[in-house]
Amino acid sequence: MNEEVRLTAWVRGRVQGVGFRWFTRARALEIGGLSGFALNLDDGRVQVVAEGSRARCQQLLDWLLEGDTPGRVDGVTEIWDTPRGGYDSFAIR
Repeated sequence: MNEEVRLTAWVRGRVQGVGFRWFTRARALEIGGLSGFALNLDDGRVQVVAEGSRARCQQLLDWLLEGDTPGRVDGVTEIWDTPRGGYDSFAIR
């Protein structure tokens, strides 16, 4: 369960203009051991990319799905992959 993975999640709902990316970064830093980013997309979704242990990425995904997030999450689509690296920390883009 501690294998290194890459989680990419697309979050739908009222997730732009409500501090969602900032809170996502704060949650990732609170979990610890994650690198990646949160990015507003032109279609109104937020894309979240996180790399780290599977357990820590799952914690972040669980928060995206069911946590006390700002705005309103209507759904999350995620894919799991092998990490690609290149991130120093967890950023807002």
